[in-house]
Amino acid sequence: MNVTITLSTQQREQLVDITDRVRSIVALHGTESSLCALYARGATAAIMIQENDDPNITIDVLECLRSLVPAGRWLHDRIDNNADAHIKAGIIGPSEVIPVENATLLLSTWQNIFFCEFDGPRSRREVIVTLI
Repeated sequence: MNVTITLSTQQREQLVDITDRVRSIVALHGTESSLCALYARGATAAIMIQENDDPNITIDVLECLRSLVPAGRWLHDRIDNNADAHIKAGIIGPSEVIPVENATLLLSTWQNIFFCEFDGPRSRREVIVTLI
């Protein structure tokens, strides 16, 4: 079964916590499932599992990626000036798989699911949730 989460972003680079939305889908449709696969549609977006208790973590993640992949120095920038977004999305990756038990995501206490925007803001982004 596939369910699409639609969201918008407000910044060029942003981590959006989608944990509650994914949990709701799993609770509603995941009674027979043992895995939840998440896939970010878009070549400049990604999915990450990360801590959400300390808001500095998301800031640190974005700062780390900016230092590893600075904007404005890549060949692809000649086309549409977003090469760093493509590289960052490739480093993080477009998907994650989370075990499911009794229609519950088996995330640890400090793990949350983030949609990673690297080329925003965008009025429409999609995450495909596949229950297996």
